[in-house]
Amino acid sequence: MPFRVFRLRLRRAGSLWCTVMPDQAIINHAAQVLATITVDQRADSALRFYFEHHRYLQPPAKRAISRAVFAYFRWLAWLDPKASPQKRVEHAASLHERFHADEKSVKAETLAVRTVPAWLATEMELPPEYLRQLQREPALWLRARPNKSYALAKSLFACERTDRAPDALHFTGTQDLFKTEQFKTGEFEIQDLASQLVGHACAPVPGETWWDACAGEGGKTLHLADLMNNKGVVWASDRHTRRLDTLKRRAARAQIFNYRAAVWDGGAKLPTKTKFDGILVDAPCSGVGTWQRNPHARWTTTPADVRELAATQLALLNVVAGSLKPGGRLIYSVCTLTRSETTAVADAFGLAHPELQPLPLSGVVAGVADPGLPAKGLAAAGPGSTNPAAVTLWPHELNANGMFIAAWRRG
Repeated sequence: MPFRVFRLRLRRAGSLWCTVMPDQAIINHAAQVLATITVDQRADSALRFYFEHHRYLQPPAKRAISRAVFAYFRWLAWLDPKASPQKRVEHAASLHERFHADEKSVKAETLAVRTVPAWLATEMELPPEYLRQLQREPALWLRARPNKSYALAKSLFACERTDRAPDALHFTGTQDLFKTEQFKTGEFEIQDLASQLVGHACAPVPGETWWDACAGEGGKTLHLADLMNNKGVVWASDRHTRRLDTLKRRAARAQIFNYRAAVWDGGAKLPTKTKFDGILVDAPCSGVGTWQRNPHARWTTTPADVRELAATQLALLNVVAGSLKPGGRLIYSVCTLTRSETTAVADAFGLAHPELQPLPLSGVVAGVADPGLPAKGLAAAGPGSTNPAAVTLWPHELNANGMFIAAWRRG
């Protein structure tokens, strides 16, 4: 069976150069990576670990191996479990190539049965176009520094602008972005479009005080700081010091200085007694909205995970609510689409906090100039929701991760 889909070609000086690594070598490397993946280790982590121990692999080969591994998990339900790992990798590549050439080659009813685990249908709607989106390779989105997207797109060449967020660029090239001069000088961050829309939903104003309560490595912290023109303060907290150390390095590269980092485990003892103009709770979640980018998670996430995370999300919202100033805004976001973690959490929190009023999320979420305009790529939160301000960002409408956002304002 041919393995054409992962044969990379590089354009240089007007001619085509084919990667020196044979197709079979790519298959073998991918199979070796798969052998290292366990229940507790994600595919992307396994790939990073594998490449650290195979430093002789060049970037084109690494991309091909990564694509092979991710294709394996996209098409896992189609593969013969009795076949050798190499045969399964090769079969997945063939399915991916056929789908890429003609998406209708796979029927919608087949996608509904094989693309995601059966339990997901009890937690969310599964539109056919959403399932097809899961089988496509994900888009790579950049966030340019404010008002610099035109210049960045021109200098990087392979970029497409969008009207959904003013500084977002869809990168379509093959170069290693981390080695570009533009990255080294802090001209952009790699940040998914849906995550950028969370920053626009917050709509921070220069001079305000904000809290990114679950900051992670700081992607949204840096966006908030940029939207505030490096004025005011953004508190960034996370339970892991390693993540906050990464934030510090990223902030230094981007020359962002209006932030403070603090360790916080999500408990009642807050990292500061400060009262905030705005709080962002980008809460830990099941990550269903990222399953196009991380297909391995489709087969490791369980309903028990969803229930446990939903409880954590509601607890986080309850803890931070008292830190809002009068008139302060609370934004809740999760990169998942399950009802238990989205509308159910938002509705329960809203009912428990009558002092907070739902804050409409309209055109600002789509990055349009007039906040009164209807937002593009947004769906209503869902039937039965008591929060009219909640919106769902669907992957097939954005060509990005799925995201749920809800907002409130203290009276």
